[in-house]
Amino acid sequence: MDRETRAFAESHFRRLRGRPAGGVGATPGRVDFIESPDSFSYADFFKGYLLPNVPCVFSSSFTEGWGSRRRWVTPGGKPAFEHLLRNYGDVVVPVANCGVREYNSNPKEHMLLRDYISYWKDYIQGGSSSPRGCLYLKDWHLCSWSVNICGRKRWFFFPPGQEEALRDCHGGLPYDVTSPTLLDGRLYPMRKHCSPPLELTQEAGEMVFVPSGWHHQVHNLEDTISINHNWVNGCNLANMWHFLQQELRAVQQEVSQWRDTMPDWDHHCQVIMRSCSGINFEEFYHFLKIIAERRLLLLTKELGPGDMEGSAGRGLGPQQAAFDVSRIAEVLASVVAHPDFQRVDTSVFSLQPGELLQQLEEVVAATASL
Repeated sequence: MDRETRAFAESHFRRLRGRPAGGVGATPGRVDFIESPDSFSYADFFKGYLLPNVPCVFSSSFTEGWGSRRRWVTPGGKPAFEHLLRNYGDVVVPVANCGVREYNSNPKEHMLLRDYISYWKDYIQGGSSSPRGCLYLKDWHLCSWSVNICGRKRWFFFPPGQEEALRDCHGGLPYDVTSPTLLDGRLYPMRKHCSPPLELTQEAGEMVFVPSGWHHQVHNLEDTISINHNWVNGCNLANMWHFLQQELRAVQQEVSQWRDTMPDWDHHCQVIMRSCSGINFEEFYHFLKIIAERRLLLLTKELGPGDMEGSAGRGLGPQQAAFDVSRIAEVLASVVAHPDFQRVDTSVFSLQPGELLQQLEEVVAATASL
């Protein structure tokens, strides 16, 4: 990040005045396709897509040097099963059964990758059919964004806020946004207020940037391998904090009848929230602390005025670190002031939240003119 991009980003968030980025809005007319890496910079991506929180697709030119695109795929563009078996055959992987609905998701099991590939081969030979149903290997944590290594996908996007019009009369989101049941006005009374989804087809090698908070659904159109990476950074950190507050309020509402009779009711709400969302307020603070300490370490080094610009490159530069610190400071100030966070026992924390906030605010002031 250079100085001009940082100034642009900070001005953007000043205009938001603490509101989450990318709120309710109409569906854009199209998804931009980024053709060449040579004519597209990080600043272009940051200003054009990351800050405004809109999707885009990067061409296969951006991933042509990836080893997985050479080794995981046959010359004919199909999954290279033998290579995957040799290198990962004994790895245990999570597999969802797409033919069985369990609430708004699918039941999962774990199996060896070699067993899944054996099933996959049988599924192909059976004309995309199997007595075991449609098994989908997903959330295998290797490593990157949503990149198709091989195969094709169809995406359906709804901007933040639009998903509220997709909820049924019980408040649940649809299992399939293309299902004809969404036309039932009694079951989905708000559906008429939802704009049509933004649709795109992702080809092999292409990378889709999925903006923060966009409700989306993906259909594999053929045998597909993709690498995906969930992201959080200074641009959507406030959105994450807003989401966690919503999640806690939902938990508190569900168990409100036991508030006066359950010992440590507030603590139990945090426990339930963590089981549902994977994180609670205490863990969110530690997440902020870890990132903050890394950024502070970079910024507290003896940097001259020229170094702030000169060290910016493909890695994390001081301008990016200064931007991140300003975003963490704003969110942490909201966390520290939140009544439910104030009920969290912070006595054993290695660094008290107020002390960390003070450090961040001092660095924000010191780097404002850099």
